[in-house]
Amino acid sequence: MTDALELLAPAKNADFGIAAIDHGADAVYIGGPSFGARASAGNTIADIERLAAHAHRYHARVFVALNTILRDDELEGARHLAWQVYEAGADALIVQDMGLLELDLPPIQLHASTQTDNRTPEKVRFLQDVGFSQIVLAREMSLDEIRRVRAAQKVSEGTQGAGSSGTAAALEFFIHGALCVAFSGQCYISHAHTGRSANRGECSQACRLPYTLADEAGRIVAHEKHLLSMKDNDQSANLRALADAGIRSFKIEGRLKDLSYVKNITAHYRQLLDGIIDESGGQYQYARASSGRCSYTFTPRPEKTFNRGATDYFVNDRKADIGAFDTPKFAGEEIGTVSAIGPDWFDIEGTTQLANGDGISYFDDHDELVGVRINRVEGSRLFPNEMPEELAVGKPLYRNRDQEFERLLAKKSAERRIRLWLEFTETPDGFALTLTDEDGIAASAALPHAKEAAKDAERAAATLRDNLGKLGNTLFEAAEVTLTLSQPWFLPAASINALRRDAVEKLESARLAAYRRPERASAVSPAPSQGIPLRITFPESELSYLGNVLNSKARAFYARHGVGRIEEAFEANQEKGAVSLMITRHCLRYSYNLCPKEVKGIRPDPMTLINGKERLTLRFDCKKCEMHVIGKLKKHRTIPIAVKAA
Repeated sequence: MTDALELLAPAKNADFGIAAIDHGADAVYIGGPSFGARASAGNTIADIERLAAHAHRYHARVFVALNTILRDDELEGARHLAWQVYEAGADALIVQDMGLLELDLPPIQLHASTQTDNRTPEKVRFLQDVGFSQIVLAREMSLDEIRRVRAAQKVSEGTQGAGSSGTAAALEFFIHGALCVAFSGQCYISHAHTGRSANRGECSQACRLPYTLADEAGRIVAHEKHLLSMKDNDQSANLRALADAGIRSFKIEGRLKDLSYVKNITAHYRQLLDGIIDESGGQYQYARASSGRCSYTFTPRPEKTFNRGATDYFVNDRKADIGAFDTPKFAGEEIGTVSAIGPDWFDIEGTTQLANGDGISYFDDHDELVGVRINRVEGSRLFPNEMPEELAVGKPLYRNRDQEFERLLAKKSAERRIRLWLEFTETPDGFALTLTDEDGIAASAALPHAKEAAKDAERAAATLRDNLGKLGNTLFEAAEVTLTLSQPWFLPAASINALRRDAVEKLESARLAAYRRPERASAVSPAPSQGIPLRITFPESELSYLGNVLNSKARAFYARHGVGRIEEAFEANQEKGAVSLMITRHCLRYSYNLCPKEVKGIRPDPMTLINGKERLTLRFDCKKCEMHVIGKLKKHRTIPIAVKAA
């Protein structure tokens, strides 16, 4: 079997999404006007329609994030929005709230957001069985855990719906970008402290703040470090292993990132995946998920755009160096040290070629990252826009903006072309041109014209081939031009150009007509036992506030699937005592060599995180290798949300 590998890129807006497609994305994900997990990255329905029209030219797809948890009074608005984006041409909805499955949704494919906390085979299989076609796995999963999930997706015989064709839900995995320290959907610290819920798209990013870590006796283990801040995800070295483990959609994080990030990172992973696809064979046969090949005016360099350092997190099991404890900002590449300082300049000792407009950063005496812009470069001497404070000879310097690289990305930096086979033939009253693209889609155009023998046969044929292959600013490039003629004929260039344009226009229309949006999967129908219909059962019989049930429809969904006791979501403001505000596989005991599994005589006693007057208790579940950040809901101006019984 041949499986398509999908490169999925972020789109802050329609223009960013179009750039992602042009740089090689097989699909993009974008927020609509509301109900997206990035509240500040919303877009109009017209934006989504424009993006979908461009994507579908390449048979690429557009996914719309409708992935917040919803109040009862928001359900109708969410249902209406789902229909709007479907009518605008979107290919799938990314959702978190199971209440949506109880509504009259359009026949659009459903993808389970990473916010639904997808890290067990049982949970993934349940989501597949209730009708999800693609499931975003937790970022914390290892290759072995992914393999176990894939194995559990085997479709049972005698079922109907999604499983009847034997097609399992596609597994999606984040391969690049920012890492949430908590399991997605299991972080409540933002709502507890500010009333801004991460599950409702308004995370205040408490994980990026500086904290002091104290042990059970009050001794300071770490002072004013960004202890909950992770390095950025980079799975460049693991793509083949992830594909072989079962990942079919490779997702880049970054709906709030800038355009140069989208271009650079999309191009980087496009090239890597193309290499895997071109070399695949034997047990694994991989294919592209959309049409066309990309060429670039730059060499992709992921280290050049925003990052906090790189980690492959838990893909190859637990590692020590996964935290960005020094700064949550972009320090950049180390370029040398300060060798001399003048009144309005400083010299650098290093080999990196710098340019006017570069951004330079360094850590000041308080270990805070500080940045300056370079106005002028004269050899090793740098003249900044303002002289930085606390700069000293010997201090390491970093470049976090490469002006020349950014200038390349500010221009048109990619072309994406679909290969064409052109055949020029004779007809009774003239000539015809048939175009067949790499997907096997064909279109023809006719040119009524008198036949006039060419005086110079060889030159006429060469000119004809050249004019037919001039595809200019179209989507296409000529793979081969075939002339099927009884003899060389003379034809004016203007006539050939008009014929080619007519054929290309018809082929574009044929491609759009041939494109089919993916179908919505049906829930499977378990075979009855002794005449009694069975139901798809949720893996847990009870749901605490961690289930994120905020509306009556979600409550009805889980009750229908066998959950007996369902508590209200944390956002309902009913949790008055100390609870887990964050559950994470990141462990500060492990980071500071205080892990009971690694060091004899160490006990997993609670520790404390301190930020100003804020104190959070850390508790350690060593059996699961998880850390819980414990705290209480603060009094803030939020309105309690009543969750009606089903």
